[in-house]
Amino acid sequence: MKTKRCSWCGDDPLYVKYHDTEWGIPEYNSKALFGKLVLDGAQAGLSWITILRKRENYLQAFDGFDPVKMARYSDNKLEELLKDPGIVRNRLKIKSARQNAQAYLRMKHRGVNFSEYLWSFVRAKPIQNAWKDMGEVPTTSPEAEAMSKALKKEGFNFVGPTIVYAFMQAVGMVNDHLTSCFRYAEIAD
Repeated sequence: MKTKRCSWCGDDPLYVKYHDTEWGIPEYNSKALFGKLVLDGAQAGLSWITILRKRENYLQAFDGFDPVKMARYSDNKLEELLKDPGIVRNRLKIKSARQNAQAYLRMKHRGVNFSEYLWSFVRAKPIQNAWKDMGEVPTTSPEAEAMSKALKKEGFNFVGPTIVYAFMQAVGMVNDHLTSCFRYAEIAD
């Protein structure tokens, strides 16, 4: 019997593995959340599989998403990154990675725990949706809009409501696996 999963991952082995082992699993590590937010910002206007295929290159190019190192990137470093074929070579997205690292560190220096801050938008508990069809799954939510607005106020970039909602889905702040998907119940537990 074929395993039922969300249709968005198709049959690409990398996408299927991501769906089955990562997408929607609650993430609470601040640095990991920061890295995932940078990747979701890089996705803007592109398909997630494009970024997923380049994820290892991103980890290497951006020093494992270490915000301390990223915040110190010189303009020359950003120019080097623009020449890296292993990542999306978009000047605004690359510059925003440095800007987001700086915003992350400003929050940290104020004593803000990034994970607690982000999870506060869902009251520290994953939202359990119950979608039966992909057409029901929204592209944003009131929580994503609030998080987007707050992150922008903190100085983050490439964090519009749609990007933030995709991020929230990926890091398990919302369970948007379809109810027919084998992962839905596993993640709800």
